[in-house]
Amino acid sequence: MVWGGVVIGLVILLLAGDALVKGAVNLSLRMGIPALIVSLTIVAFGTSAPELLISINAALDDAPGIALGNVVGSNTANVLLVLGIPALLAVMHTSQCDTRKSYVIMLVSSVLFIALAFRGVFDAIAGLILLAVLAVILVDAIREAMAHRRAGQALEVEEEPEGADPDMPWWKIALFLVLGLIGLPLGADLLVDSSVEIAKIFGVSDTVIGLTLVALGTSLPELATTVMAALRRQADVALGNVIGSNMYNLLAIIGVASLITPIPVDPEFLRFDLWVMLGASLLIFPLVFLAKDLTRIWGVALSALYLGYIALVLI
Repeated sequence: MVWGGVVIGLVILLLAGDALVKGAVNLSLRMGIPALIVSLTIVAFGTSAPELLISINAALDDAPGIALGNVVGSNTANVLLVLGIPALLAVMHTSQCDTRKSYVIMLVSSVLFIALAFRGVFDAIAGLILLAVLAVILVDAIREAMAHRRAGQALEVEEEPEGADPDMPWWKIALFLVLGLIGLPLGADLLVDSSVEIAKIFGVSDTVIGLTLVALGTSLPELATTVMAALRRQADVALGNVIGSNMYNLLAIIGVASLITPIPVDPEFLRFDLWVMLGASLLIFPLVFLAKDLTRIWGVALSALYLGYIALVLI
């Protein structure tokens, strides 16, 4: 029954997150907020809503291992699995992508996150630091995008965000928002409770469950997006999706969650998992700076490394 709770909780989270993004995007556009701003803020936060609710619920339910494991495990899975599996299906020409600035920001965010973790707890001070860095990044991204627009250069981010429908009626927007706002806490609560029960049944820590089961489940949307981007030969979307998701996971999710309740750091994170997360991020350095394509060999290597990591966590 607990496994059914995990599946149902994940499905509710994914559907509710999608509904919230659609509702928020169309509400913002109907209110006259530019699509550019919506893409960089509302869509980014909306797609991270499931992870955010899971981390908050887990911390409040005295399962901090799930709260942190969800973020750290998701970031590791995003690089090794979310890039690895699509690369097995099709070669992604990442050599043509210019993601250097975003990648460096992601690495800096990772190092900052690890440094704060060594304080032993993510409290309000750590949360404010993470959110302040995120605010600076968002302001810089919006300013840069506006400068490109003034220079007459078209930006991909200026296109209508996914889920945008200029003709969507107000009642439908309200319905999406209500479904999202009700479904997210419901799905998160069900997933966290079921995950804690599974941890008790198998005699493993909530940290292990957070790093594996919960992290893998919350990485499914990124995996689906990246697979489709690979099949459509959109390497920039695939790589940008992973880099952006990892940055938001570290800065936004733990930043907000730690303002609501302190999240203690399991020493095992400091000894192993945080360094695996950083190492996985460094692995894609050649794709970003050395103009290497994400070939099937990369796909095999990244996927194998992820399976090896999961095996080590479970053992």
